[in-house]
Amino acid sequence: MKLIQSRDNPFFKGLKRLAESGRERRKTGRTLLDGVHLVEAYEKACGPVETLIVGESALAGGEIAAYVEGRETIVFADVLLRDLGLVDTPSGLLAVAVMPAATVAVDPGKDAILLDGVQDPGNVGALLRTAAAAGVKQALLAPGCAAAWSPKVLRAGQGAHFALAIHEDADLATFMAEYRGTTAVTCLDGATSLYEARWEGTLAWVFGAEGQGVRRELIAEARLRIRIPMPGAVESLNVGAAAAICLFEAVRRRLG
Repeated sequence: MKLIQSRDNPFFKGLKRLAESGRERRKTGRTLLDGVHLVEAYEKACGPVETLIVGESALAGGEIAAYVEGRETIVFADVLLRDLGLVDTPSGLLAVAVMPAATVAVDPGKDAILLDGVQDPGNVGALLRTAAAAGVKQALLAPGCAAAWSPKVLRAGQGAHFALAIHEDADLATFMAEYRGTTAVTCLDGATSLYEARWEGTLAWVFGAEGQGVRRELIAEARLRIRIPMPGAVESLNVGAAAAICLFEAVRRRLG
């Protein structure tokens, strides 16, 4: 195993660029995965990662040491993993992986989640994870959303990326106009309670940016306007919480 301790090391500098720059990730076609669970999910879906990096202290024992045993790895001084700034608390295991290409076309006849300008990486990852858990198979992200394959979104998604067809820079208005099921948007004006709303068939849920919500032109295009009843003192929900409530209400109805 090779030990790297210097911030001036060319390999470390390359990882730093991948961690910080969406342009670098697009140019190289690679991203970074943090944690055993995420690496395992990637390898199950896409095959072996390109490079494994482990923190020096993680080799002392435990899950990570067992996972990398017998595999070729590069060892970083723990401080270098922290310096990458990939996540607030590095797990001790990092991987360089090729970003999977989108191989499935957008399908206007299947359930979908549509994200409009959701910029927080943690929220995007949580939304993808919730959608995958609810059985949704495709996600469309409008321009302005956090990059789906950024390390922080991947970490928050916890493997959901590999259960979804993810389409970035998507034209949500066109998709909604062509959608063969019901398009639903969460908003307040002219909206029906989630628990009173009626729909049949497939659903495409639209969730909007933190604070601003969904764009007016998309609200106008939606066939259903949904509000979540909140009898308490709080007037709004985090977009991830709102999505979980809506998606699993749809699951509840389908499962009876």
